[in-house]
Amino acid sequence: MDRESFERDRARLLELVARIAYERRQVVLRSGRVSDYYMDCRRVTLHPEGSTLCGRVFWQTYLDSGLRVAAVGGPTLGADPLVTAFQITAFSEGVELPAFLVRKQAKEHGTGSRVEGRFGLPAGADVLLLEDVLTTGISLTEAREGVVADGYNPVACMVLVDRDEGGRQTLEATGLKVIPVFSASEVAAQYDRLNQPR
Repeated sequence: MDRESFERDRARLLELVARIAYERRQVVLRSGRVSDYYMDCRRVTLHPEGSTLCGRVFWQTYLDSGLRVAAVGGPTLGADPLVTAFQITAFSEGVELPAFLVRKQAKEHGTGSRVEGRFGLPAGADVLLLEDVLTTGISLTEAREGVVADGYNPVACMVLVDRDEGGRQTLEATGLKVIPVFSASEVAAQYDRLNQPR
């Protein structure tokens, strides 16, 4: 993808996040903190155009990062559509990347696995974690622990929106590089632009 196409896709993705995922209203977060805005990025990652743009923007951001991993995955449910979009985009560019999803708890039947997928992935392989929103970092920390327990090496995580509420610092303390596509302040600024009186 050329730089102009990437910037156009990124700008359109930011517009979608601000238009359909961001709401300015008071909510209580999973952490118990009160926020003056709500962010539901599944409205974007499960949107036909949004999913396509996430795949392209995440893929190019990954290439720009200089990282090279053997697989991509993340915590279910937030990462599910992102992992699929990323993998499809990679395949369209001639790169086969195994994918995996991390359950909150291991299954009590079948293989009893907590990490689903990763077919053919060798032990110790470097992997990339994806997530839609980063707040405290709890879900990605738990996913990281599951992946490490399964014998893989998570080297970085890429998130659609970083809420800038401490999650980045939490994850970086575990050795994970954090790559946000957007910050919450970028989304808020775009929301304000879209909602200016005409």
